[in-house]
Amino acid sequence: MTALPLATLAVAASVIALPTPAGAHPSGDPQIVSIARDDQRPEVVRVRWRVGGPDDLTLLGVSLGLLPPERVLLDGAVDYQTTDPAVLASSERFSAYLLRQITVADGRRPCAGVVAEMKALARAGAIIDYTCPVPVDTVTVAVRMLTDLNPGYRALASGPDGQRAEYGTGADTHDWALTGAPVVANNAAAVDASEKGGRGVLIPTLGGAALLVAIGALVVWRRRRARSVS
Repeated sequence: MTALPLATLAVAASVIALPTPAGAHPSGDPQIVSIARDDQRPEVVRVRWRVGGPDDLTLLGVSLGLLPPERVLLDGAVDYQTTDPAVLASSERFSAYLLRQITVADGRRPCAGVVAEMKALARAGAIIDYTCPVPVDTVTVAVRMLTDLNPGYRALASGPDGQRAEYGTGADTHDWALTGAPVVANNAAAVDASEKGGRGVLIPTLGGAALLVAIGALVVWRRRRARSVS
């Protein structure tokens, strides 16, 4: 058996070591959607959308003509690059796609959407504020993100008071009761933590009963500490 030249072995090893492009994940991690009403503007419904896998943004970018078609290989694998989310976030085509695929309606009346600035699309997602004709208590939210590319995509959604829903092909609309704790308008701490990929710590607001319990526990602790010191 003839031994292969060292140069040939080195080239083969380098090819094997090259990173393999990832494929899109219509059956992998789901998209995440949250729905809430703005506490300062009761006619405004805020929807936040997060992609399931960052390579899905590449696939979407190619379909919108924002990224070169060769980034999706013949076998369906996706050549994701870290700059892809920024390309989509800065594009009006992507904003228009968001507004087309995610809609909010107060009964039969559509609510007008405005996409907020996206600073960390892959981690923090996209925020859309929908202004309805009048203050709303119940809205119908449709989510069709990525299902036009592959019907296998789905999205898990959450709303006030622990409401949950799963969006997908054939189940792309859901009614939401906008009761309970609304989203805090202009919450700088929440936005900052989200943009940092969850590295920040958000302190939840305590309800009246929970606050009293916490204060009581603090008073008892201080008294015991004072006794032990004396």
